[in-house]
Amino acid sequence: MKRFHIALAVTSLEASIDDYSARLGQPPTAVVPGRYAMWRTELLNFSINEMPDKGGQLRHVGFEDDSVDGYSSSKDVNGLEWELFSAEEQDRRIVSTYGEAVRTDKG
Repeated sequence: MKRFHIALAVTSLEASIDDYSARLGQPPTAVVPGRYAMWRTELLNFSINEMPDKGGQLRHVGFEDDSVDGYSSSKDVNGLEWELFSAEEQDRRIVSTYGEAVRTDKG
């Protein structure tokens, strides 16, 4: 499975979880209270970080691709960061960066 990834900074994690859950039609896949939330849909891997001073800013984009081992990052010609990672690698990085996530999905 290959999903487009987009990561945003948000002012309020809780308000953003409510808003984006309604927009995406599902609750987040994982939440680290007060810090981070992530949704995996059929086509999209969408994550948000509570960063009140940067709310609404794009953090980075990329692809979640289960055929990839590990993680890589590069910048495009405009200086935008692009990440490439597997779902398993992202799950490991969530825990190492933000702490243990509360799983909200059934899978």
